[in-house]
Amino acid sequence: MKMETTASIERDTTTLERYFGIRAAGSRVKTEVVAGITTFLTAMYIIVVNPGILSQASVPFPAALTATVIVSFLGSCAMGLYARNPVLVAPGMGMNALFAFVMVHGGKMPWQTALGCVFWSGVIFALLAAFNARKLVVDAIPANLRHAVSCGIGLFISLIGLVNAKFVVGDPVTIVHSASLNPVVVTFLIGLAVTTVLVARRVTGALMLGIVFTTIIAIPIGRFWGDGTAYWPAAIATRTLVNWNGLFSAPDFSGIGQLDLIGSLKVIYWPFIFVMLFTSFFDALSTFMAISEAGKLYDKDGNPRNIRQSMIVDAFSALVSAPLGTSPANAYIESAAGISAGGRTGLVAVIAGLCFLPFLFLSPLLSLVPAIATAPALVLVGVFMMESITQIEWHRFDEAIPAFLAMILIPLTYSITDGIAYGFLAFVVIKAFTGQVKAIKPAMWVVAALSLLLLTQL
Repeated sequence: MKMETTASIERDTTTLERYFGIRAAGSRVKTEVVAGITTFLTAMYIIVVNPGILSQASVPFPAALTATVIVSFLGSCAMGLYARNPVLVAPGMGMNALFAFVMVHGGKMPWQTALGCVFWSGVIFALLAAFNARKLVVDAIPANLRHAVSCGIGLFISLIGLVNAKFVVGDPVTIVHSASLNPVVVTFLIGLAVTTVLVARRVTGALMLGIVFTTIIAIPIGRFWGDGTAYWPAAIATRTLVNWNGLFSAPDFSGIGQLDLIGSLKVIYWPFIFVMLFTSFFDALSTFMAISEAGKLYDKDGNPRNIRQSMIVDAFSALVSAPLGTSPANAYIESAAGISAGGRTGLVAVIAGLCFLPFLFLSPLLSLVPAIATAPALVLVGVFMMESITQIEWHRFDEAIPAFLAMILIPLTYSITDGIAYGFLAFVVIKAFTGQVKAIKPAMWVVAALSLLLLTQL
């Protein structure tokens, strides 16, 4: 019986390895699983953050939370099973702010109408993905800009980590500065030091182990200093083994099917549909390019691996977001954490997607892993993604300046889309006025025009 069980496990493992091409990618099932959990841990904040932002647009918080979990599960599993890339998909940060503050509050539209705009932008995105429009765009983007976008996203991820750890804070005079050595910052620095040592020693699952370690040492912050970034679990605080009422939360499906398809087609709402489409498309494209750069995930032609399938999945995820009751889903830059942990195949995305499901019922557990715990991993992911900076031709100013602008503006504007848009515009302007018009491919002219239109809309 034991021999049959062992043989069954081996067959299952072999099936996984064959389907996802794990060995061919130079990885192992164990590594992929650890990478999937690592990716989930760095991005799971979205389960409560996304509903929190959408609730400011009058979307019921419980309904938005349920939609967030379902979309993240469906999108990530589809990315892993169909596109076979190690990329997590979930409702996008920035997209939810665009939905809540620009469309609902700024555009004075009901949230149901805003969901309709999300749906129609998803339809157009799906058509562009199906007809392989991204190939024209990818082929038109020069290599220096691709490398710069990867580095810029790496810096952006590190900045997110430093902000989440409250290490970098706002200042009315200097704009930003480092925080004083309070208990929160000290905890982050200890977690960063331990995680760095684990990474430097090439310990398997170093980033995930760092997250677990930082979570454990963060708990006393809430217990003894009362900081809001972490707190003593209720079950321990009340000296009970399990506090079921504090851990369980039933899913709310009331947000499903609330979108207004007809009302959202009014001409006055078309600019919002365009902005959402453009942002979704280029966020996805830039994320896939950066992640491919980080993990060296290229096809035989040197393009991001399975980019067409990945864009189709991203479009599908954005399309189903609206009927489920949330802002558009897209590929997550935090996926680079899983890739840095050794993940190379779609099994990473499937594992990450499956990790979302329990939180249909157990969302309060997320508070046990505060933002400060994932901050060290995000900072180190930025380090890993800076490798391609050496491939930028810094001696060619007509290439280096647009690359630098894209790289530095992504973190400074706190927007991947804005940074890329300014980089593209700078490339076209510099090439055009230095007698190198032929170096600008037709698709790049179109992209630059759309970038200008986007920036004026925002």
